[in-house]
Amino acid sequence: MLKQLSIATLILAALAQLLSPSLAAEIPVGRFSASDLSGWSDKAAKGKTSYTLEHAVLKAHSVQAASGKIRALSVDTRIYPRLSWSWRIDRVLKGEDIGKKSGDDFVSRIYVLFPRTFFWRMRAINYVWAARMPKGSEAPSPYTANSVIVAVESGDEKAGKWVFEERNIYQDYKRIFGEEPPLLGGIAIMTDTDDTRDEATAWYGDITLHTP
Repeated sequence: MLKQLSIATLILAALAQLLSPSLAAEIPVGRFSASDLSGWSDKAAKGKTSYTLEHAVLKAHSVQAASGKIRALSVDTRIYPRLSWSWRIDRVLKGEDIGKKSGDDFVSRIYVLFPRTFFWRMRAINYVWAARMPKGSEAPSPYTANSVIVAVESGDEKAGKWVFEERNIYQDYKRIFGEEPPLLGGIAIMTDTDDTRDEATAWYGDITLHTP
């Protein structure tokens, strides 16, 4: 009986710790409004997209190039399921065509990365501002089925305006891949125009993970 009480006490203490005010309500992933790029590193692909802090946001300019910024972190999305951010574009890429590799470019992307046992099994959800994909639609990447593209915005109607977004990445992962997600391993941003041989500019506001 004493052993059972001790175990129960430990469980209650653990639950109290999870529910206590010490658990932060949010995790600041990108604090661009504070001109803070700490924790972010360059991710080369093909050519180099320019990323510069400008007027409390991160400006991306790509000329027939593709590279990104990535922030590595380890987060349980059951505790922090909500991802919020804001972005703005000058225009969408007319040559976008998610059905083939030569059209796999987007003016603005937010990648959510979920590492698994082996690198080639890593899964990703790729939230994009699309040109042709209807808003709310999803499609596998033409490069790998382990990366799924979700069109959060579409078209030029909101071009030039700041748009606030929020996604439940825990629910999105379960719906898309049909399983419980592993720990979130990183978040990346990318503006790319290498496949379509185009040019684009986008702006990214703060990125934050939130409790339910």
